[in-house]
Amino acid sequence: MQTTLRLQSLPFNQLRTYFMAALFVAGNILLPRIFHLLPLGGPTWLPIYFFTLIGAYLYGWRVGLLTALASPVINSVLFGMPAVAVLPAILIKSVLLASAAGFVAHRFGKASIGLLSLVVLSYQAIGTLGEWALSGDLSVACQDFRIGIPGMLLQIIGGWIIINSQKR
Repeated sequence: MQTTLRLQSLPFNQLRTYFMAALFVAGNILLPRIFHLLPLGGPTWLPIYFFTLIGAYLYGWRVGLLTALASPVINSVLFGMPAVAVLPAILIKSVLLASAAGFVAHRFGKASIGLLSLVVLSYQAIGTLGEWALSGDLSVACQDFRIGIPGMLLQIIGGWIIINSQKR
């Protein structure tokens, strides 16, 4: 028995789009605060991306984009993390994540471990190239692949659990 997901693509002209984005931004503010209590919690668990993935997958690229842009900026202004120096790289990866998640959700209409792995690996790989172009340091650009594997797994497995809990 195959159940379908309640995937939506909310337009910019609906208040619900901004409400949902605000909820996911709140999640992206709270989750990093929790993980930053751990040593290297941010770079290891990559919590700033978690609700961007969920929002874009469930409600479309517009909610994802709003979440992707607002979350890192608000966190940086309020808490100094991410640091302003790394904000451009995080914004690039966040926007890539929102785009990839929104596209894959729209194209396939389901969330599997394989599809979420594709989303996470694609935004990370392309984002690493962008970060390398910004920093000029391949070692810095590859940090997520060196120490952020637990965070990528959290996005894939945790994302799969949350997204699929929305089945009808």
